[in-house]
Amino acid sequence: MRYLLGFLRFWYDFIVGDCWHIGAGVVVVLGCGAGLTHWQVLGSRGIGPVVGLGLVLVVVVSLITTARDNA
Repeated sequence: MRYLLGFLRFWYDFIVGDCWHIGAGVVVVLGCGAGLTHWQVLGSRGIGPVVGLGLVLVVVVSLITTARDNA
C-alpha cells in the first residue's frame, strides 16, 4: 500500500505541481478536443492547432492571474 500511495503522490505532484489550475485546464482542453474530434466538428488536421492554442491560453491565463495576485 505504501508503494501505491508513493506512486500516486508522484503523479499528482508531477501533473498538478504548484498550480492545480494548469492541470485542470489541460484536462478540460484535451476533453474538449476529444469531444470535437468525436463529434467530427473538426477533422484530424484542424484539431492540433485548436488544442495547442487552448493549452497556450491556459498557461497564459494562469500566468496573468498569478502575476496579478502577487503584485
